[in-house]
Amino acid sequence: MAFVKVGNAKVRVPGSPLVRMALGGGLVAGGVLGFLPVLGFWMIPLGLVVLSVDSPLVRRGRRKTEIWWGRRKRAKEATKN
Repeated sequence: MAFVKVGNAKVRVPGSPLVRMALGGGLVAGGVLGFLPVLGFWMIPLGLVVLSVDSPLVRRGRRKTEIWWGRRKRAKEATKN
């Protein structure tokens, strides 16, 4: 079973790479149709996180976003004190 770390939480994703890629692709495709009642735009980032387990390009983008978010959070905390 593979894990994806999101913030301080570890989320399990399916063990098979084909299932992970199909799930991630389906979430992204469903997110594009987010204007429909059952689907939502929240599915796009979730699908990209699932795809980041197997795709180096998406993983690189996720890692850059994590670094940016962490630096932003530290800067906000530093200005508070």
